[in-house]
Amino acid sequence: MTNLLPKEVLEGLALARKRRERRRSRLRVHVGDQTFPVLRLWENGIAVDREVGPNLRGLVDIYDGSRHLMQALIVTSQDEGNMRYYDFKWATQASDRPALDYDRPDDAPAGLLTHRLL
Repeated sequence: MTNLLPKEVLEGLALARKRRERRRSRLRVHVGDQTFPVLRLWENGIAVDREVGPNLRGLVDIYDGSRHLMQALIVTSQDEGNMRYYDFKWATQASDRPALDYDRPDDAPAGLLTHRLL
């Protein structure tokens, strides 16, 4: 069916699809003071609109809205169609708690009461 549509209509549909994907995604990649929308995220990388995203390398932070998801080191990128794909050398999940210096047992108490409540 797409071969029946004029070229201008196909370009308009592709532009509308790209805008919808950008608006729908809450994912963002932060590089210094710059922010770019992420269209796809997977275990080993991200995809950004080629017209928006520069050729990134180095340390980046990835956010879902205002929540920090991970910090990653980008080493390679490649262009394919409208997308620019970035690969991670490593990615570390962000945590809202400090790291423990010891192994916490599964049956450990949630807290410690210092005085009796009677």
